[in-house]
Amino acid sequence: MRARAETEVNLPAQLVALWSVRDGLLTESGVAVYAAGDIGERNATYEVAQYAPGFLLVGDDSGGRGFLLRTDDSDSAVFSSGLGDLDPADFDVVSADFASWIESLGPARSC
Repeated sequence: MRARAETEVNLPAQLVALWSVRDGLLTESGVAVYAAGDIGERNATYEVAQYAPGFLLVGDDSGGRGFLLRTDDSDSAVFSSGLGDLDPADFDVVSADFASWIESLGPARSC
């Protein structure tokens, strides 16, 4: 999978499961979950591997906050952080798991 090669991290199973149904999404509120083809570039742009090792940036709110998952935990909580401050000590938990978070986002438009 191209996303796996570009990010050089383990992709969370729940994210891969979403991609098997739809390749990314954008909600009416502006929350985006990145497509498989975009995730490597987004993580490289924000230097996630350097500033938040062990995390994967999976989306953003179209307003400067990113959403991240732990790469070493298949049931990872969803974390939120300002994209200018990717220090895991400053991350907020926004959902106990990825599937619940996706459901809480509401209707999605096609990307």
